Amino acid sequence: VRIVESGGGVVQTGGSLRLSCATSGFTFGDYTIGWFRQAPGKEREAVSCLSNRDGIRYYADSVKGRFTTSSENAKNTVYLEMTSLKPDDSAIYYCAANPTDGRREYDYWGQGTQVTVSS
Repeated sequence: VRIVESGGGVVQTGGSLRLSCATSGFTFGDYTIGWFRQAPGKEREAVSCLSNRDGIRYYADSVKGRFTTSSENAKNTVYLEMTSLKPDDSAIYYCAANPTDGRREYDYWGQGTQVTVSS
């Protein structure tokens, strides 16, 4: 199993970034792909998730209306489009896979990609 995030970087307040989560080694269509973030000194926070089985999406209140997650099944890749970025969005963003079997735990995790929003 491999999960690789990319697309992080430094952006000014109000800017946009698109993160990618490229996966392999499991049946992509059966899994829910989640995005999480963790800032220094803070707990890890769930940002969004997308069930590839039924297309259901979840967004944290802090990102609703600004972030959008989508899936490209042909590439086994999930994207997180982030707009109207704020300094509070600065964190390491992780992508993870859950088998959509009723468990809340995510089995597979990527190494993360850094997002920094300057004020």
